[in-house]
Amino acid sequence: MASQKARTDVDAPWWKRAVTALGPGLVTGASDDDPSGIATYAQAGAVYGYSSLWTALVSLPMMIVIQEMCDRTATATGDSLGALVRRRFQRTGRIVVGILLVLLMLANTVNVAADLMAVGQGMQLLGAGPAQLWSPIAGIGLAVLLVTGSYRLVARVFTGLCFALFAYVVVMFFAGVDWGQVVQGLGFLQLRPDLAYWGLIAAVFGTSISPYLFFWESGQRIEELRESPEGGDDAPADPEIPPHQAQRRREQQRIDVVVGMTLSVLVMFAVIVATGATIGRQGQEIHSAAEAAQALSPLAGPLAGLVFALGFIGTGLLAVPVLASSACIGLSALLHKEWGFDRSPRKAPVFYSLLLLGTVAGTVLAVVFPDPIGLLVFSAMLNAVAAAPFLITVLIIAGSRRIMGPRRNRPLSAIVGWATAVVMVCAGVAAIWSQLAG
Repeated sequence: MASQKARTDVDAPWWKRAVTALGPGLVTGASDDDPSGIATYAQAGAVYGYSSLWTALVSLPMMIVIQEMCDRTATATGDSLGALVRRRFQRTGRIVVGILLVLLMLANTVNVAADLMAVGQGMQLLGAGPAQLWSPIAGIGLAVLLVTGSYRLVARVFTGLCFALFAYVVVMFFAGVDWGQVVQGLGFLQLRPDLAYWGLIAAVFGTSISPYLFFWESGQRIEELRESPEGGDDAPADPEIPPHQAQRRREQQRIDVVVGMTLSVLVMFAVIVATGATIGRQGQEIHSAAEAAQALSPLAGPLAGLVFALGFIGTGLLAVPVLASSACIGLSALLHKEWGFDRSPRKAPVFYSLLLLGTVAGTVLAVVFPDPIGLLVFSAMLNAVAAAPFLITVLIIAGSRRIMGPRRNRPLSAIVGWATAVVMVCAGVAAIWSQLAG
């Protein structure tokens, strides 16, 4: 049966093979554009116009290399990043990573709250009722889905929500864009010298290369491998399957990662361009995705504001489970406990307990705190502290001959990966410095 399926895959048209390949990489890229991230991109466009567009060109290769690296660690070893940390590091290293994962859980819980607030605000903009009603409904509904739904159902829901991202690309074409200025922004010709500008640039990099995505990409690839015909309780690593099958799987996963990261950066580009062409001309600051949608309506037309709102409702519903579960995946595997949506709560009690704790806490915060800005500042600082150490951890694991064998990092991946680590260290310093400086 498996060999027959393999022949069918090879004989299928290229576009069908490409669509079939889409999965964890696509969901990872889409969840990166959650309402908190959209608010950051909208703020960049609203305050500084097109001058931050160069970050899209710089982010894309870094995101592709890092997420491909996380993906590759899963397929080469059959283990998630949390388990690989346990294999690669001694007790002190594991404790450090464990502490960072706890910090990541705190940051993710805050982001869950902000994204649930955004979903509620989006529903309010659509005239469906008050935000205070829809935020807890969304949080409770997602918690029920994650605990009771099978992996295949959860995966289908996640993949379907990815199409919400195209809303932002549509909005861009309502905005009356000056494409000559866009080219200048992409070409590093509109850089600003002030600290606030570079603090916002740091925030753009921080929300694009977020540490929770490392654990999500790796974990979801493992779950996909468990669901494959040759899978089972354990994910089959490359050496455990026929070479031609492993090669085809690697090609599909690269397509998945490249498409997912390209879509993510395309959305970043579209939001900055749309808000720069409209709100940026008014000199108006934006502090949330809902404010961006409200500001777009009189400038680019009510349809643009409506489409923008639909976009961040969809991505908010997508991002909340990713945020809530990513650190839970890492911490459960680090503690050598069962984890995954394909496991029942009885079989993976630690994973589901952490998942429910984060989701419920985020839902409560969304109801109690009417303004997410202070929460997001705190979250951004926690992510800034954790991003570079997590990235260095991934680079050490992916470069290990003992763990990765022939699939360890090649020179180009290592160079881009370590350059990204340097960028994220600088971004973390700049983010903390700009926040402390007000």
